[in-house]
Amino acid sequence: MFDFGFSELILIGVVMLVVVGPERLPKVARTVGLLLGRVQRYVSDVKSDIQREMQLEELKALQQQVKQQAQELESAVRSNAANLESEMHRTADEVRSALPDATTSDVAAPDAAAPTPAVSAVPASQLLAQSAATSALPEQAAAVEVKPGLDAVGRQPPGAVDVADKSAT
Repeated sequence: MFDFGFSELILIGVVMLVVVGPERLPKVARTVGLLLGRVQRYVSDVKSDIQREMQLEELKALQQQVKQQAQELESAVRSNAANLESEMHRTADEVRSALPDATTSDVAAPDAAAPTPAVSAVPASQLLAQSAATSALPEQAAAVEVKPGLDAVGRQPPGAVDVADKSAT
């Protein structure tokens, strides 16, 4: 805080000894020390408050920056999603417009009075799920072999009588 040299401190001590006297000098020195300690604590508290305020301002600025970046990211994602959705709708419309043309040109109706089959737009994911489910059923049925008197897991239900045990007795 203040820059005192050793010779300056000795000069201040000699003046204090002459002015205050040897009897009250320890009490005055103790009081001065306590006051200097309070001043130092007050100055350090003020410094820490100023540092906290500066950090708080920095954090607010950082928070504002993160918020702005999050809004920019959200708008970018929304615009990309909208572009993707419009692209998908356009592709679906192209497929729908091409689908009736393909069915009418490929199918030659021998009889003009015969009704043409109705074509419905079914999503490809639903068709894949249906085909996977139908192809898996025979494999699952072949894999599960149910023995008489046992359930599908191969355990005997409670209260059931084993035929092999009766024949043995």
